[in-house]
Amino acid sequence: MKPLEKRLIQLSVTTNPEADDAVSDMLERVTGKSPSTWSNEEDWISVVTVYSDHSMSAARQWKAGIREGLQRIAACGLDVEPAVIRVRTVRVQDWAESWKRHFRPLDIDGVLLVKPTWSRRKPRRGQQVVLLDPGLSFGTGQHATTRFCLEQIVRLRPRGGNNSSLIDMGTGSGILAIAAARLGYSPVAALDFDLDCVRIAAENAGINGVQAQVRPTQADVTRLPRRRVKQYDVVVANLMYDLLIAERDRILARLKPSGVLVLAGILESQFEKVARAYQAGGCRPLQATTDREWRSGAFRFRA
Repeated sequence: MKPLEKRLIQLSVTTNPEADDAVSDMLERVTGKSPSTWSNEEDWISVVTVYSDHSMSAARQWKAGIREGLQRIAACGLDVEPAVIRVRTVRVQDWAESWKRHFRPLDIDGVLLVKPTWSRRKPRRGQQVVLLDPGLSFGTGQHATTRFCLEQIVRLRPRGGNNSSLIDMGTGSGILAIAAARLGYSPVAALDFDLDCVRIAAENAGINGVQAQVRPTQADVTRLPRRRVKQYDVVVANLMYDLLIAERDRILARLKPSGVLVLAGILESQFEKVARAYQAGGCRPLQATTDREWRSGAFRFRA
C-alpha cells in the first residue's frame, strides 16, 4: 500500500500591493509563520501566503484573526482590497519549490550576504555569509523591517579589535542573531516566545556554525524583569508597535548606557508614538528609514 503523501496547509490573502507588507506582518503574527509575497503589477494585486503543518480546523480559526487584522490595517488608511482569504492543502514538494522562487540572496552593503542553502552565489572577498533553510516559521531578510535591522547590525558591527554585544528580542528564524555572530558581536543573545521559532533558530545557528555563540531561548518579553541584569551594547527589537510601547522599560533594561536600540515592525502611522515613548525613556534618535508603509529607527540610550 502506497504511504500517504504529507501535505501542508496553504493560507493566502489577496490584497493591494500598497498593503502587502502590512498584511504580511499581520499574517505572521496571527499564524506564527513567515509569509512569502507574490505581486502582479499588471493586475495590481499581491498574494501573501503562509504554509503550516497545522490542521485545516486551525487554519479556519486563523481566518477570524486575519479578518480582524485586515480591518485594523484598513483603519490605518491602507487599501487592503480585494482582501480575499483562501485556504487549501498542498504537497510538501510544492511548498519547497515556492520558497525557492521567493527567497533570493540579499546583499547588505557588501559586508553581509544572506542566502538560502541551495544558492550558488559567491560572497565578495571578506563578506560574511548567513545561510538559511526554509522552515515553516522563518524570516529571510526580505521584509523591509528585517532589512533595516540587518543594515543597522552591519553599521554597528565591532571593528578594530573592539567588542560589542547584542540581544535579538523576537528572533524568529534567528537571522539577526546569526548575522551578529558572523560579524563578530559577542556575546549574542536571542529570545522568542514561540518554541517553534526557538527550535528553527537553533537549527539555523547550527547550519552557520555559530551554535556555540547563538543559543536561542524561549522567553516572553512581557515577563522579563524590569531591573537591569544583563545589558548589551545593541538591542534589536522587531516587535509589534503596541508591545514595544507597553514593554519599553523591560526592553531598555537590556541596553547599556550609551548603547544603541534598533526598533522595527512599526507602520509609518505608528512610528511617532513609539519614538515619543522611547525618547521619554531616555533615548535620542539616530536614524529612521521609511520603506513603503514601514518606518524603523535606531536610538542612542542616555540612561
